[in-house]
Amino acid sequence: MNLLELSKARYSCRNYHPTSVEQEKLDYIMECVRFAPSAVNKQPWLFHIVSNEDEKAKLQQCYNRDWFKTAPMYIIASILHEEEWVRADGKHHGNIDIAIAVEHLCLAATEQGLATCWVCNFDANLCKKLFVLPENEEPAVIIPLGYAADEMKPKSRKAIGEIVK
Repeated sequence: MNLLELSKARYSCRNYHPTSVEQEKLDYIMECVRFAPSAVNKQPWLFHIVSNEDEKAKLQQCYNRDWFKTAPMYIIASILHEEEWVRADGKHHGNIDIAIAVEHLCLAATEQGLATCWVCNFDANLCKKLFVLPENEEPAVIIPLGYAADEMKPKSRKAIGEIVK
């Protein structure tokens, strides 16, 4: 599958089979994440794999949606603020870097026949508290990961002329 096909195949899955994700697939996905670019190669991120039932139940408190609970595992993508690059004008790049890494994760998962969804609308403060994250670590995205139990709906996209000038 080329990158365009892979990009078209990736979607926000909102229903998962209970089947566990194979360790070799998870390892492959995280290796792809490891090679994601970041500003000045700082790699200001940390990824927490959440797969046991107790931790899943804690995380589900942070985003209480029925569809979210169907995922067999989750990955919490965090920004390490003390490690992020800051441009001369004061712009922090941790959000940009984590977004690049998470999209590497989502594309690698799609390539492996798995499904994902970006979840940013969660209670980050509760997540930080429940998982006892240090002060400089911000949970930015939760990615449910598993085998899709739904089907991709057609994506609405702007025409190329609307985004390229």
